[in-house]
Amino acid sequence: MAKSPTLLEQFRSFCFQNNANDVEEAVQYFAVFGGMGWSVDMTKSLDALIEEKILKNYPYIHGDIAKITQSNQIHHKLLSALATGDRREHSAFRKADVARAEGEASIKFLIDNGVLIRDKSQEQPADENEIVSDKLLFTLPFMRFWFSSISPYYKGIKEGDYTEVKERWSNLQREFTDFIYERLVMELVKKSFKEDPIEKIGSYWDKNSEIEILARTKSGKTVAGSCKYSKSKANKSELTKLKENCSLAQIHADIFVIFSKNGFSSEFKKEKSDGIKLFSLKNIRSLMDDLSPKDLLVNTNKKY
Repeated sequence: MAKSPTLLEQFRSFCFQNNANDVEEAVQYFAVFGGMGWSVDMTKSLDALIEEKILKNYPYIHGDIAKITQSNQIHHKLLSALATGDRREHSAFRKADVARAEGEASIKFLIDNGVLIRDKSQEQPADENEIVSDKLLFTLPFMRFWFSSISPYYKGIKEGDYTEVKERWSNLQREFTDFIYERLVMELVKKSFKEDPIEKIGSYWDKNSEIEILARTKSGKTVAGSCKYSKSKANKSELTKLKENCSLAQIHADIFVIFSKNGFSSEFKKEKSDGIKLFSLKNIRSLMDDLSPKDLLVNTNKKY
């Protein structure tokens, strides 16, 4: 089947189509509506748009998604588990209370039908006997939103009662965009290493540690990165934690990358060098530069 557009291609298409200018707002709205090709009035609040475009059109959107998933309850349980969990395949089986054989068959179906793609750890763990479960990514941000915040609350939605789904979204919204930022930071890292291009990038995980960004350049250098989303500025402790995680994983990093949504302390800024790169929202904004009609993806989804 045709290869799905990358997250960056989807993001740029969304920003062009909906005249997005503010990067933080663009990521928030994209995390909900991304990948569907719908026009979104970003002068309206996100909550208002969710009710207007999704909740009030629930029967029709549900029908379209059910055609893809064949209304299979195992598929739906696994998708909700992946949308709200740590994305590890075996964790999703446990969370959804699905037997491994059934779960593996379901995941294969969802990958074959373009709903999910596999995400493998960038390196093998130091312990050769440790088995690392793959993670899974939704190909479309909207599908992740649907199965985290809409599908599990279908009973109330069908009756026109949005109380439960609104409470759920209120609790989830604050951290929901973190994953989108992480994937966009990976795109930023690829864009930033022009002289020594990135050849491989993703995340690393084992039973003891997790590194949000792990990349290898053409010359063989290892790049390790972490992302901070809180309102406070990042300080040198972020770099210390990243180095500790690399040490636990027995990974030698040549270059460290820190993304902080709200910038860095003055002390930490002084640490910036060829071996320590610091990125903030203004750097993410560069992924929205030079938008043009050529960025608009052709979508055949129904418009809501």
